Amino acid sequence: MTTTPYPLTCTTKHGARRGLLALATLLLGTASLAAAAQDKDDELTLIVPPWPGVTVKSEIVAQILAPMGYDVERQEVSSTVGYNTLTTGDSDAFLAGWLPAQKDSYDAAMAAGAITDLGNNVTGARMGFAVPGYVYDAGIHSAADLAAHADEFDETIYSIESGSTISDMLNGAIDDDVYGLGDWDAMESSTPGMLSEVRAAEREQRWIAFYGWTPHWMVPEFDTHILEDPESVFGPDNGASDVKTVVRTAYAEANPNLTRFLDQLVFSSDEQSAFILDYSLNERDLDEVAHDWLVAHPERLAEFLAGVTTRDGEDAVAAVNASLQD
Repeated sequence: MTTTPYPLTCTTKHGARRGLLALATLLLGTASLAAAAQDKDDELTLIVPPWPGVTVKSEIVAQILAPMGYDVERQEVSSTVGYNTLTTGDSDAFLAGWLPAQKDSYDAAMAAGAITDLGNNVTGARMGFAVPGYVYDAGIHSAADLAAHADEFDETIYSIESGSTISDMLNGAIDDDVYGLGDWDAMESSTPGMLSEVRAAEREQRWIAFYGWTPHWMVPEFDTHILEDPESVFGPDNGASDVKTVVRTAYAEANPNLTRFLDQLVFSSDEQSAFILDYSLNERDLDEVAHDWLVAHPERLAEFLAGVTTRDGEDAVAAVNASLQD
């Protein structure tokens, strides 16, 4: 006759309690092993173009994942090359999938089944015609208002690099005389070059129109306002943009714990603009910016890690918080 081990069959009060404790211990041990085994990889390779927003976000991810038992590698390549590396399996995730600006690369990777879209990691992102706060306060709220003040703006809109998708959108609008801008010039430069013009104009309280986007440090620094864009020059919904987290499909399937974390990693546009200003404009060290942001936002860290464990199945929030005190 087969007998059942005592702790599971004893009917005394204390024996039943010991039996339940033993069962609970067994189940917890099994759960811990399952958590440890659920992710195949202990390394995450991120695509990090030379943009301050994704640079800081990637460092935040690295500082969260290190005490959880994961290493983060970074590939400093353009977004176009990045989509190719996701397709070939040479990288794992990208935290700056801007749409519609990257639509062609994104669509090609999606069509190939190479990437899984985890949704936006930034809420409130926009791009379009922009003005500083003092110009907005004077009544310039829409791109349709620009032409009536051509002299004040010197019939010029400042923009970023020639040949960029943004530059093509702006030049197309001028060529098609959208908003009566047919006689205006697009003054194309680098992003720092464009923003140096904005700073000079602000210093003199001179009117200036430029290509703006959020999140970016230009928003708090210049009280930047992105104008309404009823003709959708910069995309539908007044230039509303998606900033997506995209993960290599095979990687997402093999690593559900990490993928859950990446799926829950979401910042507001104002949050990202603030840490971009801290890093890019104030030139603070990258590791300090990320560390200080995590220390200052424990509730956000808890949201990122809800239902997520360390790689060996332990409390992820506790592990990360302990590392932040070191």
